[in-house]
Amino acid sequence: MNIHKIDTFSGHRDSIYTIIQKHTDSQFYSAGGDGFIILWDLTQPDLGKLIARAGASVYALAYDPTREQLWIGQNYEGIQLLDTKTNTILKTAKITSASIFDIQLVNDKALIALGDGVLMVMDIPSFSVQKHIKLSSESIRCIAVSPDQREFAVGDSQNRVHIFDLQDYHLKQTIGEHGNSVFTLNYSPDGRYLLSSGRDAHIKIWDATTDYQLIQDIPAHMYAINHLTFSPDGAYFSTASMDKSIKIWQTEGFRLKKVIDRGRHAGHGTSVNKLLWSNYHNQLVSCSDDRTISVWEVQPYETY
Repeated sequence: MNIHKIDTFSGHRDSIYTIIQKHTDSQFYSAGGDGFIILWDLTQPDLGKLIARAGASVYALAYDPTREQLWIGQNYEGIQLLDTKTNTILKTAKITSASIFDIQLVNDKALIALGDGVLMVMDIPSFSVQKHIKLSSESIRCIAVSPDQREFAVGDSQNRVHIFDLQDYHLKQTIGEHGNSVFTLNYSPDGRYLLSSGRDAHIKIWDATTDYQLIQDIPAHMYAINHLTFSPDGAYFSTASMDKSIKIWQTEGFRLKKVIDRGRHAGHGTSVNKLLWSNYHNQLVSCSDDRTISVWEVQPYETY
């Protein structure tokens, strides 16, 4: 596997906490500690467009392609709803005074992870709160929806992963195997696996087809793993860590294939916070506390 750094995007004035895809393969949004929401295009390197200034730092964004709207989670200030056609704020909702760590949109509902231990469900068409589920005495950190949209997983700072039914939001089971906060969750594109990770720097692979039995526990990084994501075809997944590195793993056998760091590939100088593996030329995008976004070409895939 060959890794080549294509470009570095700069423009944020503080740590960048999140990057999410727009409806086109080449476009994505970023946000962070400066409250800036910037739209980037991989076909026009480092020509970001500032589209909004949130009133507080932003950990979570979610894009609604049907309505062409961007959900912005302002820490301690609630949710802003941005019309991406006009780049104007349509609505705001002071749903919480806590941090907003994750937003996932599915089936006309918004699932929102809050720092006060609440999982909130909002109705997208009416932009109204429908459910408060008090799940933890500490933060809810991450949410992942299964590909078949029957279930979703929630990670918290009490080291647990919770599995919910997506139809009626009842709690199906809780997995308490991590040694510290769970920061990131992701289902494989084929729905076979749920991967979880976080402050303990371990990747845990769960069999989503057999009541989430633990398949493997990998001590993957030196420090906390902030995010993990799969390649578009599911053949690989990547992890981003507070140890400043990105690692690429083969899904079959869960084997480490490549390490991207400052010494070997001119990687990030501080914590890597979020990843986006784009369909656009199979490019991997990363953001960091160093206020930059890096774009990586991952080629070629190996055949076994």
